[in-house]
Amino acid sequence: MENNNNPSSRGARYSRREFLIRSGLVGAGALSLPAILAACGGSSGSSSGGGAKELYFENWPGYIDTETVKAFETATGIKMKYTEAYNDNNEYFAKVQPMLSKGQKIAPDIVAPTFWMADRWIQLGWAQKLDKAAIPNAKNLRDDLLAPSWDPKNEYQLPWQTGIAGIAYNKKATGKDLKSVEDLFDPAFKGKVGMLTEMRDTLGLVLMGMGKKLSDIKTYDDAVEAFDKIEKAKTDGQIRAFTGNDYMDDLNTGNFAVCVAWSGDVMQIAKDNPDVHFVVPEEGGTSWYDTMMWVAGSENSDSVSSWMNYIYDPVNAARITAFTGYFSPVKGVREELVKMGGEAAALADNPLVFPDADSVSRLQGWGSLAEAEEAKFDERFASITGA
Repeated sequence: MENNNNPSSRGARYSRREFLIRSGLVGAGALSLPAILAACGGSSGSSSGGGAKELYFENWPGYIDTETVKAFETATGIKMKYTEAYNDNNEYFAKVQPMLSKGQKIAPDIVAPTFWMADRWIQLGWAQKLDKAAIPNAKNLRDDLLAPSWDPKNEYQLPWQTGIAGIAYNKKATGKDLKSVEDLFDPAFKGKVGMLTEMRDTLGLVLMGMGKKLSDIKTYDDAVEAFDKIEKAKTDGQIRAFTGNDYMDDLNTGNFAVCVAWSGDVMQIAKDNPDVHFVVPEEGGTSWYDTMMWVAGSENSDSVSSWMNYIYDPVNAARITAFTGYFSPVKGVREELVKMGGEAAALADNPLVFPDADSVSRLQGWGSLAEAEEAKFDERFASITGA
């Protein structure tokens, strides 16, 4: 989760998903996904002219398998356009703001903002309430994702994929197993610590390490001690670097003994390097998710509902999980992965894809920040990281 509070981008750096695609880490065929989807008959627009049922979903890169779009079209008769142009929350916000702020339509029917940005879209009136009666499979939403404070009735969004931020370490560099946020500040690892440019994850872990609950953080003053602690660690040389996805190489080689990291990324490294481990710290880790939101102005309610209902069928959700390796928001996916057999079945026992109950119990999420407070957070964090 990355720069400017974005769990998927760090300024000019690659998003998590784009990095994995370019590295060949998210499965065969990923590099040609747009071409594959185009071959599946993706349309060039989202209007329903001529009576044809159509749908346009703009998502993050490398975030779906190569079969689901075509399978959905076959099952429903809906012609779907699926693109991967949602590269950064703030960047995308700036791109659509001129139109949506004037009540004008944008091309996509569905977009995938991260939860904190989804909150902003709702407040601005840029999202429409979902027709939940037409999405019966929404009952399969994981219990821990029900009723977020910013959408208490889950009226405006359904999660697309979820993930965890915690700490990762290279045991060859640390010489021992780690379990605490305070390990990031251990003098033994001076100059070999990495923190993310995603403010909510880096700051969130430090706050939890100080015994704070993220849901209680409402103002800059609530978080200033954590900001101070991070800044001191940087000044003292404890922190080697604030990074985007490029932390993966440093963690793999041991340049980072310990760092703030995302579970999905570490799973990819750990496949080839058994010295690399990910843990949800004993003080807690942050949970995040990207959403599916129906954009204001779109008139394709039936197609939107059909897509979301299709995705929330555990069979279809499992196919996506088998490709992406992210923690699915859909109940029943684990059992479906077992039925798939092979590498997919192995994911069912992977704690980075399906954290155990103890790990899940230690996860926390951020509440809403007022615009003025958000600006203070951004300014201070940028001054520390040099962004």
